[in-house]
Amino acid sequence: MNIKRQYSLPNCTLILEGLGDCLTVGDSQDNRPLLSILINAECRFVGTSQKLQGGRTFLENLAQAASAYAQEYLSGISHFQDDQGDEDTIHLEKIENTNLHRLKWRPSIQISQSSVELELNTVQLFDLVESLDQFFADSRTLPDLSLQLHPISRRYRPPDEPLGQRAVPATLGIGSIALMALILFFFPIPEIREPEPQPSETPTKTISQKNF
Repeated sequence: MNIKRQYSLPNCTLILEGLGDCLTVGDSQDNRPLLSILINAECRFVGTSQKLQGGRTFLENLAQAASAYAQEYLSGISHFQDDQGDEDTIHLEKIENTNLHRLKWRPSIQISQSSVELELNTVQLFDLVESLDQFFADSRTLPDLSLQLHPISRRYRPPDEPLGQRAVPATLGIGSIALMALILFFFPIPEIREPEPQPSETPTKTISQKNF
């Protein structure tokens, strides 16, 4: 039985075609037939007539490259993408001084087509990632295919700031305090005088004289 699954986003559409058994019973909420054998995978982007397509290896390499590059783009940490072999290789890279991303696809030798390069904007890139996420979340499509995500290795992290450089601001602060203390040491201590008591004023009484 031929089965077609489509995962559509505004700027990217992933179409999978394959074979399955219509007699395979799904769960109580999903009675769709199980697509277990992939015949063709096709990826299209809005704004370009060029499409990417291939078999299972193509789909696996596309998912691996897109996920690895999205992780690199969001983290800001560059690292080498895993080797995909010589068949249906896909590579993503940032185009310098732009907000675009270059996708390079070298088709399998079975496909009489030369290498393809596409320029994707960031919205197209993440629509691609979302369409792949929808596919992997679909338990009725190639359930044996999973994406292995790994955290970025510590060796790709930018080197931490040396301890000596991090200590400079604190050292300067302590040095400034010490310098101020030294300057104040040479100033004479101001003499403190107790306030002198003020003479109290004797109230005057006015005696009125009476004429007797």
